[in-house]
Amino acid sequence: MPTQEEIYKTEGDKYEALIAREDYQGNILKSLREITPLENRLVLDLGAGTGRLACLLAPHVAHVRAFDVSEEMLRVCREKFTASGLSNWQVELADHRKLPVENASADLVVSGWSVSYLAVWNPDTWREQLDAWFSEMKRVLRPTSSSHIVLYESLGTGNESPVKLDHLKDFYPWLTKAGFQHKWIRTDYKFESVAEAEELARFFFGDELGDKVRDYKWVILPECTGVWWKNV
Repeated sequence: MPTQEEIYKTEGDKYEALIAREDYQGNILKSLREITPLENRLVLDLGAGTGRLACLLAPHVAHVRAFDVSEEMLRVCREKFTASGLSNWQVELADHRKLPVENASADLVVSGWSVSYLAVWNPDTWREQLDAWFSEMKRVLRPTSSSHIVLYESLGTGNESPVKLDHLKDFYPWLTKAGFQHKWIRTDYKFESVAEAEELARFFFGDELGDKVRDYKWVILPECTGVWWKNV
């Protein structure tokens, strides 16, 4: 099984094959609408990857700018946007903590399964990295009651109810201390076949989950996702 860093650098198409199967129930868009209106908003998607959130939001917002540090991920994101026929988007290479965005110019920041890596990949300076990211969010968002940050993060793949993941043990309490509200949703994967489910689960999540998918003949793989949001 490749590392997450290796996947993000070289496996854009296979990553897209996985995330295209997630949230077949449509709970991500529903959860966003429960937090804040989407129409006529300028949205920044951080750690956009292959465009899971950016492409989902583009038909509903005024404009979306998708940022990531992986050109491989953004290659797939651009291809998806181009194929969509939409024109209200930009895809750019940028770090979460230093965005090429004017002060007080965005209405909504979203980020899925990404901001947490500032903590995971910087074990000695994780608090400083997250604080720097949060300061950047305050800079780019308009200081209004309708401006929000909304984050999505895993609470367990293959579980029917949420569990806190050990590698995010610093990230969860930091969000609470920073004043984020929280809820959880199901974003289950729905695959075309057990064979596809096993292959992708094994590739991204390891042999233990791959074996479980095979043994239980799962075409639907349960996924619990945390939603954290804050007005800035």
